[in-house]
Amino acid sequence: MSESRLTFDFTAQPIATKSLPLVRSPELKDENSMSGTEGKVVAITGASSGIGEATALLLAGRGAKVVLGARRSDRLEALANRIAGAGGEAAYACTDVRRRDDLSNLVKLACERYGKLDVLVSNAGIGPISPLDDLRVSEWEDMIDINIKGVLYGIAAALPGFRKQGFGHFVNTASTAGLITRPTMSVCSGTKFAVRAISEGLRQEAGDKLRVTIISPGFVQTDFLEAVTNLEVRTQLAASRDKFAISPDAIARAIVYAIEQPADVDVGEIVIRPTAQG
Repeated sequence: MSESRLTFDFTAQPIATKSLPLVRSPELKDENSMSGTEGKVVAITGASSGIGEATALLLAGRGAKVVLGARRSDRLEALANRIAGAGGEAAYACTDVRRRDDLSNLVKLACERYGKLDVLVSNAGIGPISPLDDLRVSEWEDMIDINIKGVLYGIAAALPGFRKQGFGHFVNTASTAGLITRPTMSVCSGTKFAVRAISEGLRQEAGDKLRVTIISPGFVQTDFLEAVTNLEVRTQLAASRDKFAISPDAIARAIVYAIEQPADVDVGEIVIRPTAQG
């Protein structure tokens, strides 16, 4: 695999992260060429941190061209700079998945920059969980707009192009909250059940040329607690996170596993959680 890669003129300095370091080495050449990631164009929402960032780094390290979308443009710029500096290829666009045009523009960027889009990873999501009695209606609306509409807008943006080119892969991040509902998680859980239902319906409609994968993570070390405004719930979650949450890299590896399978193999769903999670 050639180490000659398109680079970008960024002035921002890379920020400190806890994500998987990008490693490219000659020893990976044969493995990566066979893995099904080499040369693929992958767009990722929620790419500025956590699972999205880890996935972008892992894919870029295996020869994919990544197109990064998130609301924090400074983080995107730093990540793209880091990837390019390590010999990878990356483009980015400020993307708020609540806006359909932003998803369309992200897909358009991938196609204009790299000539195609192989995979859309709809990873952006929030979970400001709280008891229903709190009546945090604006947070409920945000979860619906980001977790559900964001996935639908991604489908609307990418599906016509996937149909036209005759291939494509949707990878939608749900959650173990989409498998079981617990107190304080009613709305968040409802949105993740919806993601799983939408994804399964899409899979059945997709035919034999497109692939659809649901990724359902358990407790992961991300910054999702920043959105939790109920202090009691936030404290409980922080204690659980510090005790047994797993690295975003574990979820990134699951996503890459699904992407690297042969075109006629559809990995329908991967549930991945800490061994200590009930």
